Amino acid sequence: MFTFSNKLKGFMLKVGITGGIGTGKSFVAGIFRVLGIPVYEADRRAKEITEESPGLKKQIIDLLGTQAYTPEGKYNRVFVSRAIFTDARLKQALESLIHPEVRKDGEAWFRRQEEEGHPYCLKEAALLYESGSDRDLDQIIVVDAPLELRIRRLIKRDGLSENEIMNRVNQQWAQEIKKEKADFIIHNDGRHPVIPQVLAIHHQLVRGASVSLG
Repeated sequence: MFTFSNKLKGFMLKVGITGGIGTGKSFVAGIFRVLGIPVYEADRRAKEITEESPGLKKQIIDLLGTQAYTPEGKYNRVFVSRAIFTDARLKQALESLIHPEVRKDGEAWFRRQEEEGHPYCLKEAALLYESGSDRDLDQIIVVDAPLELRIRRLIKRDGLSENEIMNRVNQQWAQEIKKEKADFIIHNDGRHPVIPQVLAIHHQLVRGASVSLG
């Protein structure tokens, strides 16, 4: 049930959508997009910003070395992932550089969408809670799926081993914690049709935004 809170900051609702790896949050976000709702893809933008921002690029090189970028200037995700995989402090230091830049970029994007008159917009991010960006949002949607199903999806989609998948899962907040903090939960488990769940949330958010204008 949609409820208003003191987090409501303006006429347009800022809504986050997240979920652990393999839950299908991008698939669900795509359904909202079909409904005409703009979606800010934070993970994609983070990758773009690491290459677009000279200041951030210099900070990453200072932290990780020149191998953080290819000779062509592209962000070397394979090297970076390996460098931070077993070093929690290095991972935290890198995230402390990237997350604020993505947050600023997202805020500017939300302002543009509000000027266009959208009732609400979505911010899709894997590390929505982990990065603290949930505090900038009015409502949060968590996409959920059983771990066994998530593993099967990722093996098929990315060709990862079960060990590699579990290493990535364990780097994110537990789904149970995310669900406890969520305003809405979408079950993408193959048993509950997703589209009716999205439509129900969509109608509640549109209605909530219209009430805020009254």
